[in-house]
Amino acid sequence: MSFSPIKSLKKSRILISNDDGIEASGLKALERIANTLSDDVWVVAPESEQSAAGHSLTLRRPLRIRKLDKRRFAVDGTPTDCVLLAINKIMKDKRPDIVLSGVNRGGNLGEDITYSGTVAAAMEGTLLGLRSFALSQVVSPDHPVKWATAEAWAPKVIKKLCGQPCVSNVLMNLNFPDVTAGKVAGVVLARQGKRKIGDQIAERIDPRGLPYIWIGGQRTEDRSTPGTDLNAIFKGFVTVTPLCVDLTHAASLAKLEGLFI
Repeated sequence: MSFSPIKSLKKSRILISNDDGIEASGLKALERIANTLSDDVWVVAPESEQSAAGHSLTLRRPLRIRKLDKRRFAVDGTPTDCVLLAINKIMKDKRPDIVLSGVNRGGNLGEDITYSGTVAAAMEGTLLGLRSFALSQVVSPDHPVKWATAEAWAPKVIKKLCGQPCVSNVLMNLNFPDVTAGKVAGVVLARQGKRKIGDQIAERIDPRGLPYIWIGGQRTEDRSTPGTDLNAIFKGFVTVTPLCVDLTHAASLAKLEGLFI
Protein backbone atom coordinates (compact mmCIF):
# COMPACT_ATOMS: atom_id res chain seq x y z
CA MET A 1 0.00 0.00 0.00
CA SER A 2 1.04 3.61 -0.46
CA PHE A 3 0.01 7.11 0.49
CA SER A 4 -1.45 9.20 -2.31
CA PRO A 5 0.03 12.64 -3.00
CA ILE A 6 -1.48 15.54 -1.07
CA LYS A 7 -1.83 18.59 -3.31
CA SER A 8 -2.67 21.02 -0.50
CA LEU A 9 -2.03 20.53 3.21
CA LYS A 10 -4.22 23.43 4.30
CA LYS A 11 -7.19 21.19 5.10
CA SER A 12 -5.11 18.32 6.45
CA ARG A 13 -5.38 17.44 10.14
CA ILE A 14 -1.89 17.41 11.67
CA LEU A 15 -0.86 15.74 14.92
CA ILE A 16 2.41 16.88 16.46
CA SER A 17 4.36 15.26 19.27
CA ASN A 18 7.96 15.01 20.50
CA ASP A 19 10.25 13.42 23.08
CA ASP A 20 11.54 16.59 24.77
CA GLY A 21 8.25 17.29 26.55
CA ILE A 22 5.22 19.53 26.28
CA GLU A 23 7.14 22.67 27.29
CA ALA A 24 10.10 22.15 24.93
CA SER A 25 11.23 24.98 22.66
CA GLY A 26 11.42 22.53 19.76
CA LEU A 27 7.76 21.63 20.15
CA LYS A 28 6.84 25.31 20.00
CA ALA A 29 8.93 25.60 16.83
CA LEU A 30 7.09 22.59 15.38
CA GLU A 31 3.74 24.19 16.22
CA ARG A 32 4.77 27.24 14.24
CA ILE A 33 5.86 25.00 11.36
CA ALA A 34 2.60 23.02 11.42
CA ASN A 35 0.51 26.19 11.57
CA THR A 36 2.07 27.37 8.29
CA LEU A 37 0.88 24.12 6.69
CA SER A 38 -2.61 23.64 8.11
CA ASP A 39 -5.39 25.28 10.09
CA ASP A 40 -6.10 22.03 11.99
CA VAL A 41 -3.11 21.31 14.26
CA TRP A 42 -3.29 19.12 17.38
CA VAL A 43 -0.57 18.70 20.02
CA VAL A 44 -0.21 15.56 22.14
CA ALA A 45 3.20 15.41 23.83
CA PRO A 46 4.84 13.91 26.93
CA GLU A 47 4.53 15.72 30.26
CA SER A 48 8.30 15.48 30.75
CA GLU A 49 11.41 14.78 28.70
CA GLN A 50 11.55 11.30 27.17
CA SER A 51 14.80 11.51 25.18
CA ALA A 52 16.24 8.11 24.20
CA ALA A 53 12.96 6.42 25.18
CA GLY A 54 12.98 4.65 21.83
CA HIS A 55 9.76 2.97 20.73
CA SER A 56 8.73 2.08 24.27
CA LEU A 57 5.08 1.65 25.24
CA THR A 58 3.78 1.95 28.84
CA LEU A 59 2.05 -1.29 29.83
CA ARG A 60 2.70 -1.68 33.58
CA ARG A 61 0.94 1.41 34.91
CA PRO A 62 -2.05 3.59 33.96
CA LEU A 63 -1.57 6.74 31.90
CA ARG A 64 -3.09 10.16 32.46
CA ILE A 65 -4.04 12.73 29.84
CA ARG A 66 -4.01 16.40 30.83
CA LYS A 67 -6.01 18.74 28.61
CA LEU A 68 -4.27 22.10 28.26
CA ASP A 69 -6.41 23.60 25.52
CA LYS A 70 -8.97 22.56 22.92
CA ARG A 71 -6.33 20.89 20.74
CA ARG A 72 -3.38 20.62 23.13
CA PHE A 73 -2.78 17.70 25.52
CA ALA A 74 -0.01 16.31 27.73
CA VAL A 75 0.42 12.60 28.50
CA ASP A 76 2.50 11.26 31.39
CA GLY A 77 4.09 8.64 29.17
CA THR A 78 6.40 8.05 26.25
CA PRO A 79 6.26 9.54 22.75
CA THR A 80 4.78 6.27 21.52
CA ASP A 81 2.08 6.47 24.20
CA CYS A 82 1.27 10.01 23.07
CA VAL A 83 0.74 9.14 19.42
CA LEU A 84 -1.18 5.96 20.23
CA LEU A 85 -3.53 7.77 22.62
CA ALA A 86 -3.90 10.75 20.29
CA ILE A 87 -5.04 8.61 17.38
CA ASN A 88 -7.07 5.98 19.24
CA LYS A 89 -8.54 8.15 22.01
CA ILE A 90 -8.18 11.94 21.77
CA MET A 91 -8.72 12.21 17.99
CA LYS A 92 -10.70 9.02 17.45
CA ASP A 93 -13.66 10.86 15.90
CA LYS A 94 -11.45 12.17 13.12
CA ARG A 95 -7.96 10.75 12.73
CA PRO A 96 -5.08 12.98 11.69
CA ASP A 97 -3.72 12.86 8.16
CA ILE A 98 -0.12 13.55 9.11
CA VAL A 99 2.09 13.05 12.17
CA LEU A 100 5.01 15.42 12.81
CA SER A 101 7.44 14.65 15.64
CA GLY A 102 10.03 17.10 17.01
CA VAL A 103 11.64 19.43 16.51
CA ASN A 104 14.23 17.51 18.50
CA ARG A 105 17.00 19.46 20.22
CA GLY A 106 19.90 17.65 18.55
CA GLY A 107 20.28 15.55 15.44
CA ASN A 108 18.88 12.07 14.98
CA LEU A 109 21.53 10.67 12.66
CA GLY A 110 23.03 7.24 12.14
CA GLU A 111 22.20 4.82 14.96
CA ASP A 112 20.53 7.63 16.94
CA ILE A 113 17.31 6.57 15.26
CA THR A 114 17.18 3.28 17.20
CA TYR A 115 17.14 5.15 20.52
CA SER A 116 15.24 8.26 19.51
CA GLY A 117 11.84 9.01 21.02
CA THR A 118 11.39 11.58 18.25
CA VAL A 119 11.74 8.93 15.55
CA ALA A 120 9.63 6.52 17.64
CA ALA A 121 6.66 8.90 17.69
CA ALA A 122 6.82 9.12 13.89
CA MET A 123 7.23 5.35 13.70
CA GLU A 124 4.08 4.85 15.76
CA GLY A 125 2.21 7.14 13.39
CA THR A 126 3.48 5.06 10.46
CA LEU A 127 2.41 1.80 12.13
CA LEU A 128 -1.05 3.31 12.61
CA GLY A 129 -1.30 4.03 8.88
CA LEU A 130 -0.39 7.73 8.70
CA ARG A 131 2.19 9.79 6.82
CA SER A 132 4.79 10.56 9.47
CA PHE A 133 7.87 12.73 9.79
CA ALA A 134 10.59 13.04 12.44
CA LEU A 135 12.29 16.45 12.58
CA SER A 136 15.56 17.21 14.37
CA GLN A 137 17.73 20.33 14.63
CA VAL A 138 21.46 19.62 14.91
CA VAL A 139 23.17 21.59 17.68
CA SER A 140 26.76 22.31 18.66
CA PRO A 141 28.05 22.68 22.23
CA ASP A 142 27.90 26.24 23.56
CA HIS A 143 25.98 27.45 20.46
CA PRO A 144 22.39 28.74 20.58
CA VAL A 145 19.96 26.30 18.97
CA LYS A 146 19.09 27.50 15.46
CA TRP A 147 15.35 26.74 15.56
CA ALA A 148 14.86 29.29 12.79
CA THR A 149 16.68 26.96 10.39
CA ALA A 150 14.17 24.16 10.93
CA GLU A 151 11.30 26.64 10.79
CA ALA A 152 12.47 28.06 7.47
CA TRP A 153 13.19 24.75 5.72
CA ALA A 154 10.75 22.22 7.20
CA PRO A 155 7.55 23.52 5.55
CA LYS A 156 8.97 23.39 2.02
CA VAL A 157 10.49 19.92 2.57
CA ILE A 158 7.28 18.51 4.06
CA LYS A 159 5.17 19.99 1.26
CA LYS A 160 7.42 18.46 -1.41
CA LEU A 161 7.41 15.05 0.25
CA CYS A 162 3.64 15.08 0.77
CA GLY A 163 3.24 15.92 -2.90
CA GLN A 164 4.74 12.53 -3.78
CA PRO A 165 3.30 9.03 -3.34
CA CYS A 166 4.95 7.19 -0.46
CA VAL A 167 5.02 3.57 0.66
CA SER A 168 2.80 3.31 3.72
CA ASN A 169 5.37 1.57 5.96
CA VAL A 170 8.00 4.29 5.49
CA LEU A 171 8.53 7.38 7.64
CA MET A 172 10.71 10.36 6.76
CA ASN A 173 13.57 11.36 9.04
CA LEU A 174 14.52 15.03 8.54
CA ASN A 175 17.60 16.66 10.03
CA PHE A 176 18.50 20.34 9.83
CA PRO A 177 22.14 21.50 9.98
CA ASP A 178 23.65 23.74 12.63
CA VAL A 179 23.87 26.76 10.34
CA THR A 180 21.63 29.77 9.88
CA ALA A 181 18.72 29.34 7.48
CA GLY A 182 20.38 31.42 4.77
CA LYS A 183 23.54 29.30 4.84
CA VAL A 184 21.84 25.93 4.28
CA ALA A 185 23.49 24.30 1.26
CA GLY A 186 20.27 22.63 0.09
CA VAL A 187 18.29 19.45 0.68
CA VAL A 188 19.62 15.96 -0.03
CA LEU A 189 18.34 12.42 0.21
CA ALA A 190 20.75 10.41 2.35
CA ARG A 191 21.06 6.95 3.80
CA GLN A 192 21.59 6.28 7.49
CA GLY A 193 25.22 6.73 8.51
CA LYS A 194 27.29 5.31 11.37
CA ARG A 195 27.00 7.00 14.76
CA LYS A 196 26.94 5.15 18.08
CA ILE A 197 26.28 6.63 21.51
CA GLY A 198 27.60 5.18 24.78
CA ASP A 199 31.38 5.17 24.39
CA GLN A 200 31.87 7.14 27.60
CA ILE A 201 30.81 5.48 30.84
CA ALA A 202 31.54 7.32 34.08
CA GLU A 203 31.70 5.38 37.36
CA ARG A 204 31.14 7.45 40.49
CA ILE A 205 30.20 7.20 44.16
CA ASP A 206 27.00 8.71 45.54
CA PRO A 207 26.77 10.57 48.91
CA ARG A 208 25.91 7.29 50.66
CA GLY A 209 29.05 5.64 49.40
CA LEU A 210 27.31 3.47 46.82
CA PRO A 211 28.65 3.18 43.24
CA TYR A 212 26.66 4.34 40.22
CA ILE A 213 27.28 4.54 36.48
CA TRP A 214 26.43 7.42 34.13
CA ILE A 215 26.29 6.80 30.38
CA GLY A 216 27.68 9.82 28.55
CA GLY A 217 26.22 11.48 25.49
CA GLN A 218 29.41 11.30 23.43
CA ARG A 219 29.18 9.51 20.10
CA THR A 220 31.61 7.75 17.79
CA GLU A 221 30.62 8.84 14.29
CA ASP A 222 31.74 8.60 10.69
CA ARG A 223 31.33 11.88 8.83
CA SER A 224 33.48 10.85 5.88
CA THR A 225 31.27 8.40 3.94
CA PRO A 226 29.55 10.09 0.98
CA GLY A 227 25.81 9.65 0.66
CA THR A 228 25.18 9.37 4.40
CA ASP A 229 23.17 11.68 6.63
CA LEU A 230 26.25 12.45 8.73
CA ASN A 231 28.37 13.38 5.74
CA ALA A 232 25.70 15.70 4.34
CA ILE A 233 24.54 17.36 7.56
CA PHE A 234 28.03 18.58 8.43
CA LYS A 235 28.35 20.06 4.94
CA GLY A 236 25.34 22.23 5.72
CA PHE A 237 22.60 20.24 3.97
CA VAL A 238 19.13 19.38 5.23
CA THR A 239 18.94 15.58 5.09
CA VAL A 240 15.93 13.42 4.27
CA THR A 241 16.23 9.72 5.11
CA PRO A 242 13.32 7.34 4.42
CA LEU A 243 13.09 4.74 7.21
CA CYS A 244 11.18 1.48 6.87
CA VAL A 245 9.34 0.02 9.85
CA ASP A 246 9.78 -3.48 8.39
CA LEU A 247 13.19 -4.49 9.78
CA THR A 248 13.41 -7.72 7.78
CA HIS A 249 16.73 -8.04 5.93
CA ALA A 250 15.53 -9.37 2.58
CA ALA A 251 18.97 -10.48 1.32
CA SER A 252 19.58 -12.63 4.41
CA LEU A 253 16.07 -14.05 4.22
CA ALA A 254 16.68 -15.14 0.63
CA LYS A 255 20.12 -16.53 1.43
CA LEU A 256 18.81 -18.64 4.32
CA GLU A 257 15.85 -20.01 2.40
CA GLY A 258 15.65 -23.80 2.73
CA LEU A 259 18.07 -23.93 5.69
CA PHE A 260 15.56 -25.51 8.09
CA ILE A 261 13.78 -27.83 5.72
